[in-house]
Amino acid sequence: MKIQISEHFTYKKLFRFVLPSIVMMVFTSIYGVVDGLFVSNFVGKTAFASINLIMPFIMILGGMGFMIGTGGVALVLRTLGMGKSNDAKRYFTMLVVFAVFFGAVLTAVGIGFVRPISRLLGATDDMIEHCVLYGRIVMGFTIFFMLQSMFQSFLVAAEKPGLGLVVTVIAGCTNAVLDAVFIAGFKWGLVGAAVATGIGQFVGGFIPLVYFMRPNKSLLRFTRTRLEIKPILRACGNGSSELLTNVASSVVSMLYNFRLLVYFGENGVSAYGVIMYVQFIFLAIEIGYSVGVAPIISYNYGSGNSDELKNLFKKSLIVMSFSGVILAAAAEALAVPLSMLFVGYDKELFDLTVFAFRIFSIAFVFSGVNIFSSGFFTALNNGVVSAILSFSRALVLQVGFVLLLPAVFGANGIWWAMFATEVGALIVAVSFFIAKRKRYNYA
Repeated sequence: MKIQISEHFTYKKLFRFVLPSIVMMVFTSIYGVVDGLFVSNFVGKTAFASINLIMPFIMILGGMGFMIGTGGVALVLRTLGMGKSNDAKRYFTMLVVFAVFFGAVLTAVGIGFVRPISRLLGATDDMIEHCVLYGRIVMGFTIFFMLQSMFQSFLVAAEKPGLGLVVTVIAGCTNAVLDAVFIAGFKWGLVGAAVATGIGQFVGGFIPLVYFMRPNKSLLRFTRTRLEIKPILRACGNGSSELLTNVASSVVSMLYNFRLLVYFGENGVSAYGVIMYVQFIFLAIEIGYSVGVAPIISYNYGSGNSDELKNLFKKSLIVMSFSGVILAAAAEALAVPLSMLFVGYDKELFDLTVFAFRIFSIAFVFSGVNIFSSGFFTALNNGVVSAILSFSRALVLQVGFVLLLPAVFGANGIWWAMFATEVGALIVAVSFFIAKRKRYNYA
């Protein structure tokens, strides 16, 4: 039975509605991880360290699509909640057109600057050509990477999360199969990994594009439109918190890699790469929940249904708190087998990865509430608060602790930076929840 965003949500109904978004995010994370898994085992740890070094820059470019998608969904769903269906469809179409043009510009910039960026990030002579080769190929698909990120949010808003799930599974399987064929079968190395990733992104962006071009029964479809600066800026401004999270996470990853090269050499970057890949999968569960519940929050905010806002807020905090504890326990239990899967061929690297993994995973206890807090205020169309939460968690606190803890506790202090960051971010989030509760009447 189809669930509508205007309904009252019990736990069961809420889980059913957000599950496709969670699975979408998990699959998106998994097929990114597949590249690393094949490269590490079939090409070597220098190539593995190289793609981990350049990946944050690639994610910054693709994150522009996530910004437009999350900010755009809040704008479109609030407009729908106000009963302005035609305006909502026009805004949706306009944002997709804008993303295509913006993606073309970012593609040119990324391909042109990948070599100096790689050097800036600390690529060694052995790593630089790997970074440039992989980066240029993957960034050639930036438009579809952005569209894929956007449509993950908009398919949920259109009450078609199941279609979003199917598209993500198809895209992920495409990437995984092509990784096996190109890397393990054809021995194409990094070229194979990059092409497989690009084709997977193409599939993930192209199928929803065709769906919305054709007549459909969802809440959204393409219609005649024109580019308007004000709603574009409103959507981008509101989604800027998600972009800041993406950019800040990428910048912090760059900083981690730079510091780890100093403390541990290529092994440090490779160990951090394994942790990040696994973290992508674990946090994707909580990000997927936040993406899935956001359209419901935006709709009820637009329609003035404060009782349902209170219901969603309370249930979401409980769900995120429990998920954090479960994910932390799972990460601790899986530290050895997951490290073995990626770097079991090198004992020194394996031991370092397991040690770092077990410290890093404690932070999962608090991550769920922190992720939800930013998405919650984005859904309420309060991009400023959402940006503050994202900026403090993803950049300010992490940068501070990455620089401070190793100086105080030695090289291994760098692995505790994420835990300290999540604790600090939780304090900031709770402060805003309390401060804004009367304005939005969600508690």
